[in-house]
Amino acid sequence: MLLWVGLGNPEPSQARHRHNIGFLALDEIARRHGFTPWRQRFKGLVAEGVVGRQKVLALKPLTYMNGSGEAVQPAAAFHKIGPAAITVFHDELDLAPGKVRVKRGGGVAGHNGLRDIQRALGTPEFWRVRLGIGHPGQKERVTGHVLGNFAKADEPWLARLLEAVAETAPLLGDGRAEEAMTRIALLTQEA
Repeated sequence: MLLWVGLGNPEPSQARHRHNIGFLALDEIARRHGFTPWRQRFKGLVAEGVVGRQKVLALKPLTYMNGSGEAVQPAAAFHKIGPAAITVFHDELDLAPGKVRVKRGGGVAGHNGLRDIQRALGTPEFWRVRLGIGHPGQKERVTGHVLGNFAKADEPWLARLLEAVAETAPLLGDGRAEEAMTRIALLTQEA
């Protein structure tokens, strides 16, 4: 079984924040692949399904971004899922809007959700699906950008990105990260 974690904040008023793109990606994967309805468990919302040939437990922590590990660690421990079978979908300032990078391990680049998961698991060796939201250009504008809603102008690229991530999810599940990134890039090109 794989554990796929979407990062975000649980308040309804924050549902369209850039910081919640991980929740949005997981919602689209669950919808596209016919997962069970979401239910509360492990300090989060969970749904189960099959993506390609892999059984996946989807988790959206309700602990707020900075406490994401409080949901991830117990879910992983209960299901005996090691770090190599955990994939975290999260917002990435250092990628242009709509761009995606998939990698295993690495630093947290100031992302408090990743930092807390790394702390809770005791290792950085989990997969990350970095979903580009772009940088506002000035350091003092980062918090407002991340905690701000997607603009109307963002909707076309955001919809393409979420659909592409859901479509390529079987490649991610099979550990074919390079192939998934290439396919996402093709699917998100503007017409």
